[in-house]
Parts: sequence; C-alpha cells; structure tokens
Amino acid sequence: MQPLENIQWRVEEGVGVATIHRPRALNALDGLTIGELSALLDEVARDRAVRALVLTGAGDKAFVAGADLAELSGLSAVEARRFSEAGHWAFAKLEALPLPTLAAVNGFALGGGCELAMACDLVYASDRARFGQPEVNLGLIPGFGGTQRLARRVGVQRAKELLLAGEAVDAQKAKSIGLALEVVPHEQLLPYVMEKARKIASRAPLAVAAAKRVLETGAGVDLATGCALEVEAFALLFATDDAREGMRAFLEKRAAAFTGR
Repeated sequence: MQPLENIQWRVEEGVGVATIHRPRALNALDGLTIGELSALLDEVARDRAVRALVLTGAGDKAFVAGADLAELSGLSAVEARRFSEAGHWAFAKLEALPLPTLAAVNGFALGGGCELAMACDLVYASDRARFGQPEVNLGLIPGFGGTQRLARRVGVQRAKELLLAGEAVDAQKAKSIGLALEVVPHEQLLPYVMEKARKIASRAPLAVAAAKRVLETGAGVDLATGCALEVEAFALLFATDDAREGMRAFLEKRAAAFTGR
C-alpha cells in the first residue's frame, strides 16, 4: 500500500482502523483525503486479513467536520462536479465492501462527515458527537450522498427538517431518530467500537458478507424477492468450508476456526 498522508491505518485482530488525520482542519475532507480513502478501500477489499473496518477521526473534537471549505471555495462548477463525483465514488466503495464497517463518531460529523458515517453499516457516537448537514447555510446542498442516505436512515420528513434548517443535532437526538445506533461516553467510544468490530470479525466472513448483501439488497425490493435472495444465499453457503467448520465446531462443542473459504 502506498504511504497515506491524511489517513492513519492499522490492522489488529482482523479489524482495520482508518483514522482521518487532519486535526488542524478538524479532519475535513479535501481531494487528497478522498483519494486516499478510495485507494485504501480498494486495498481493504482485497485483503482477506481484514474482516471488519472501523472509521474514526483524529483528536477529541471531530470525526470529520465536513468538506474542506478552503479547497471548495475556489472550485468552478465543473471542478465541483468532479469533487462530488469523487466523494460519491469513494463512499459507494465503502458501502459496497463485503465486510462490515463501523463508524466511531468521536466529535463533529457535519456535512461530508455525516455523509461518511451514513455510508458505514453501523454508527456509534461519543456523547460529545454532533451530526448535521449544514450545507444550506453555505448556499449549497450535500454533495456526497447526504440527500439520499439521510432520508433512508431517518425518513423523508426528518431528513427534510435537518437538510432545510441546516442545524446540527447532538448524539442522543441522533440516536433517537436512527442516525446513530448507540451513544457511548467519549473516552470509551473507540474501545467499545473495537470490541464490537472484533466480535464481528470473529464470525464466518462469507456468512457475514452474505448477510450484509442480502439485507441491503432485500431492503429495496418486495418481500417475496428478498426472501428468494435469502434462499439462494443460504444454499450457496453450504458449499463453503466455513459452513462445514461452523456446524462441526458447534456439534463438537469447540470454537470454530473460520478461514473465509
């Protein structure tokens, strides 16, 4: 993997941890950071040793405070389109990963930061976190999927309130409307999320990937079609070494050793 300037990366116990690291800019997303995230996600998708991915921000103030306005303010309409497309492409890669992704929102998740969190499977928030899409205050709208993912997370009416007013909500409010799954004391956030990620990483990776794929695909189709997708995925898993190992380990009352095959 090429050296990363704005993202810190480590892998421990099957969990990859990507920390957006631009503390002087409150981890705001510029073109370089988006490009690095996109490249990192390509590597993660190929790395069988990574079975869960945690995303967080450097420091105690921000997860990602938004897009980098210092860069954005000088863009033409054509350049802004390219910037938006690059963000959409990176976040689509994140959403499409077969492994589970967990956002540890340790502070401000505004604009692009809120959009980044929403592209993850599971969102856990520090009690200091704040979420919002304040782009209308700048004469803009979200550019990395916020108008679409927010409605899917919290419902159309609530999304309209957040988008049209451009106001941020605290962590407890974010949990109550479905934007965050749990709120954790700030100092305990990363250990809590890492424990969740390690637990998921210990499960059969092909089964985890299938469950994620069928759930996401099924959410957009009718019930009968979704159930048919489940039947196909269920049956295909019986051809895997992991399914045989998992059932055998259960019958032999021992821990399973999953290989992702």
